[in-house]
Amino acid sequence: MKLLVRHQTIYRYEAAAGRVAMRLKLMPVDTPTQKVLDWQVSVNGDPLTGFRRNSYGEMEAIWVRHDRLDNAVIVAEGLVETCEGHGVVGWLGCPVNPRYFLRETRLTGASPEIRAMALSLPDEDGPLARLHALSAAVSDAVAYRAGVTTTNTTAAEAFALGAGVCQDHAQVFIAGARSMGIPARYVSGYLLADEGDVLHETHGWAEALVPELGWVGFDPSNRVCVTERYLRLACGLDADEAAPIRGSVTVTGDIWIDADVRIAQAEDGVEERQLQRQQQQGAQTTTQG
Repeated sequence: MKLLVRHQTIYRYEAAAGRVAMRLKLMPVDTPTQKVLDWQVSVNGDPLTGFRRNSYGEMEAIWVRHDRLDNAVIVAEGLVETCEGHGVVGWLGCPVNPRYFLRETRLTGASPEIRAMALSLPDEDGPLARLHALSAAVSDAVAYRAGVTTTNTTAAEAFALGAGVCQDHAQVFIAGARSMGIPARYVSGYLLADEGDVLHETHGWAEALVPELGWVGFDPSNRVCVTERYLRLACGLDADEAAPIRGSVTVTGDIWIDADVRIAQAEDGVEERQLQRQQQQGAQTTTQG
């Protein structure tokens, strides 16, 4: 499957910002289940070329402006070919020891309740079956409900609330997997929604390490392992570390953020025409906004 993506994020500042610094993880890399055919990232219309591999083997860049700035428009767009791995991402060449992903963070700390849920799952059929059971248990315990959590909500808080969104599902899963001694990490990226569904934002899921298979992707929000409809951007210990955009700004007044993701399946032989059409639609969205 070939996926066309246009991801635009606009930051508007009430008063002109004096300094803006952003860490951008918006450049996907080739994996056993995806191949990047064409991809560009720009900020305020200028191509961003300073991407370097980080300690996870993924690409990131730092963008800094020291002069006064009214807004910042970040656009990532391109074409990626994905293949069906039935959830198995495999070994991604990450130089970090997998045991590093047993490390607990503020967002992924396991409460006694999460730990009890995870440790109560049967383990006689091996780690993969146990992780499938964990994903189902998280889906059952945390109903999908938008607007009840924020980016600062911890796994323990979402589990106690019994509701949340994809970030919460993934972080509860990660907390549970680590409680079982299984390395797990947060993944940010894009999902081509089923026909009739509307998804204009990035998506988050989890990866857990299965010794005989490598990393396996689990999406408790949709009760599935990742498929060819998923496009992987970056990973981290939690949602904050894996976020496509993180930054700091020196500004007086409010900041408004408007993000929009457009993703479509490309047809063989017409990728360039579809990409151009998608870019034009994105430009119209920017003008209207």
